[in-house]
Amino acid sequence: MLERFRARAAVHDRDNTFPDDDLAELRDAGYLAVLAPRELGGAGLGLVEASALQQRLAGAAPATALAVNMHLVWTGVAKVLADRGSDDLRFVQEGAAAGEVFAFGISEAGNDLVLFGSGTDAAPLPDGGYAFTGTKIFTSLAPVWTQLGLHGLDTTSDDGPRMVYAFVPRSEVQADRVVVRDDWDTLGMRGTQSRTTVLRDAVAPPDRVVRRLAPGPNPDPLVFGIFSVFELLLASVYTGIARRALDLAVAAAGTRTSKRTGKAYSQDPDIRWRIAGMALTYDALPPQLASLAHDVDVAADHGARWFSLLAGVKHRAVTAAKAIVDDAMLVAGGSSYFSANELSRLYRDVLAGLFHPSDPESAHSAVATAWLGPIED
Repeated sequence: MLERFRARAAVHDRDNTFPDDDLAELRDAGYLAVLAPRELGGAGLGLVEASALQQRLAGAAPATALAVNMHLVWTGVAKVLADRGSDDLRFVQEGAAAGEVFAFGISEAGNDLVLFGSGTDAAPLPDGGYAFTGTKIFTSLAPVWTQLGLHGLDTTSDDGPRMVYAFVPRSEVQADRVVVRDDWDTLGMRGTQSRTTVLRDAVAPPDRVVRRLAPGPNPDPLVFGIFSVFELLLASVYTGIARRALDLAVAAAGTRTSKRTGKAYSQDPDIRWRIAGMALTYDALPPQLASLAHDVDVAADHGARWFSLLAGVKHRAVTAAKAIVDDAMLVAGGSSYFSANELSRLYRDVLAGLFHPSDPESAHSAVATAWLGPIED
């Protein structure tokens, strides 16, 4: 399956198309429900296993892995809540097992508050549902999602402003209310088709409104679930890219021959030093992911350090992956500069990691606060 995905990845990158065949195979294999419990039709896996699987998938088809990641985030959040005694997202687990595709509608242009604020208006409806009006960006799985998990700000309720988390179904009834722009033409990760989604009074029914929270930092398990699963699975994707780049560099070193010495580049001290550096950087990533994913699975208590630990592992994975791909290009030589070379695609795909939360500034701020305390007024 992975080899088929790898063969198609170059086509989707070139043609700027969504990997429908990949998704169909993943759905048939039960991959969309790997984090749903067995009793609901899922595989019953934890985040440790899902992280390892996403690393493997990303090594074959980064865009497919990143797109599916956004669906797995919601199923992972459902697992985090269920493990802590809440069935508020049971419908997500059941839907994933039935083949539903959940998209992640959190990102908004210029919203550096991310989970703690929103420029999308959430208007309460008489039946308890909400109508959302606003624009979401980077909505992966745009051509195929069936449910959009999102947030918005309710400024009209008697109990003060409230962040509303809910799920908007895609249907013919909502066709004029959920408009997906065909605007995804990017440097890399082209297969994700993470298009802009415009909401015009898009309705989330009462049974799909899962939280109303005060704006700003919040200890609610839903917020922790979104942040922890997003950061861990995102870091897994870029760790998978790093591993693939390392493997390609090793292969290139074994097949390239020096005209100067007549030996394979794998015998060149400088090349050996470069690949060793890549491996030293890569080897640190999977254990970190496995450790933190395990701690989320077992509900370990890292207290206030959780956010710095999670932001840190995402930041390290993304920056390490970019550095490893850079070095792999140097090992492989000029051939990697051609579009047909897989490293050329990885070089573009890995750049997307810089734009996902937590960005470098946010990660450094979280870690500085964890170690030095908050900035004094």
